[in-house]
Amino acid sequence: MPRIGLDIGSRNIKIALLDGERITVLKKEPSGFDPMERCRRLLAELPAGQITATGYGRHLAEKDFSCATVSEISAFARGARFFDPTVRTVIDVGGQDSKAIRVDGAGRVLLFEMNDKCAAGTGKFLEIMARALEMTMEEFGDPLHRNESRVRIGSLCTVFAESEVVSLIGRGADRRSIAYALHDMAAERVSSLVGRIGVEPSVMLAGGCARNPLFAELLAKRLGTPLLIGETPEFTGAVGAALTE
Repeated sequence: MPRIGLDIGSRNIKIALLDGERITVLKKEPSGFDPMERCRRLLAELPAGQITATGYGRHLAEKDFSCATVSEISAFARGARFFDPTVRTVIDVGGQDSKAIRVDGAGRVLLFEMNDKCAAGTGKFLEIMARALEMTMEEFGDPLHRNESRVRIGSLCTVFAESEVVSLIGRGADRRSIAYALHDMAAERVSSLVGRIGVEPSVMLAGGCARNPLFAELLAKRLGTPLLIGETPEFTGAVGAALTE
């Protein structure tokens, strides 16, 4: 029977369908105001299979679909090892939180830390700052910003940082310089989180923020090690959930 991993995040729903060890379907949609309705619609498009849910909405899925659940920590550990068995450190920077996970050679979780109380160092923080600069996410995460002169953002609080951005714009600061400073601040926050568990290569960056090239570059620089980034980093948790026995 096919195995279905359902990652119900705060921002997006991700689904992975596995036939044995082969990924056959990957789908993503915004979670919206009724994530269970969207899950039902997405699942209706797939063949029947064993469903395992993870993410913020996993307990809702457990009730609605009578399915098994797995923590995000375990799901990302399994998913990362599926994509690259050499992984020993997994970093997930999602919409509302960030996680750092140390795993052993079998993909078992050894240590983990989470930032789920503050938006700094998450996708939500970067989205808010991109809007404040009136940039698309593609413009905001352009690696060319690294060549711009730096400005300093002093606050890690999203509300205060946004006020600083508005003030800097009012003083005529270059938007690309502000974008660089914001990315560097987010990378600093995440690298501090990873530092609590220790960095052991290979290191994989998963989650939606792995698609932000400037953030990935600055995080790798702060950690002092290259980052493994797959073609579909946002599906790491869904794949890991599907792999759960």
